[in-house]
Amino acid sequence: MELRQIRYFTVLADELSFTRAARRLHVSQPPLSFQIASLEAELGARLFDRTSRSVVLSEAGKAFLPHAQAVLARLDEARSHVTRVASGLQGRVQVGLAGSHFLGPFPKFIQQFRLQRPAVEVVLHEMKPADHLQALRDGRLDLCVSRNRLNDTQISAALLWRDPVVVALPPGHRLARRRQLSLADLRDEDFVFLRLDSSPFAARLFEACVQAGFAPRIAQQVVEVPAALNLVAAGLGVALVPASMAQLRSDAVGICRLGPTPQAAAKGARARQASMPNINGDVYVLWRTDDAAPAVAEFRKLLLDWAGSLPSWAGR
Repeated sequence: MELRQIRYFTVLADELSFTRAARRLHVSQPPLSFQIASLEAELGARLFDRTSRSVVLSEAGKAFLPHAQAVLARLDEARSHVTRVASGLQGRVQVGLAGSHFLGPFPKFIQQFRLQRPAVEVVLHEMKPADHLQALRDGRLDLCVSRNRLNDTQISAALLWRDPVVVALPPGHRLARRRQLSLADLRDEDFVFLRLDSSPFAARLFEACVQAGFAPRIAQQVVEVPAALNLVAAGLGVALVPASMAQLRSDAVGICRLGPTPQAAAKGARARQASMPNINGDVYVLWRTDDAAPAVAEFRKLLLDWAGSLPSWAGR
């Protein structure tokens, strides 16, 4: 049984005229008659009662019609489904992110994306930053939102938004009145640090302190930035955190920009640059370079377009 035969049958059942059915199908009457006869032969029953003046459905034809219509409807549904999947309008996207990103602008994008692409299921996985890359490589994630930029043969990255690192200070701290501090100003302070084994971002911060001439004296280690800020607010130490996160607790901690030492600033631009380690909390989207899933590509495109329209972190 061919789909063409089923389609010819349903049109003829609707028109009850070989002439009109052939015209609607854009075929001549002999091929239409042949296909109907072949279908009847395969089913072993006459589907139409024909006279010189009329064509009517037989009892067998009436029984077959809803099944034929259901087959064609399922075919249309399958065709529509494939089209939506191929165009990224339907599918599933697995996204990994650290808990701190739930406090930033990213949830606003998820809300907007769900309105634009309601048939795409987005599954958010809260994970330690150190676990993102392996989960991405293993295929357990399609994308991750991370402060860790990486580009290699397997993973690609694109900037979402800039997020400079600032110093969070306990209330009443002796340095809190300063608008700008250098890393060297913090050499004698106790630090609240993100866990070095769970965050490449934390490892970069630690290495920046070493480059500035000291190993930070870590009093407490935590997994997430909000926890670090709460401990700073409690007076347990200072912390190096992304500016967007620090703003969330600006009522409870002092915030100072990071800059070069006064001595380096006096020596000119080259000395200033040398005294300022290249650290930031910039946020990236990472994905497998060979991932061709249309829904993932559509999610990434809309995310990058949306992030490009954001104001600076201070305005969010």
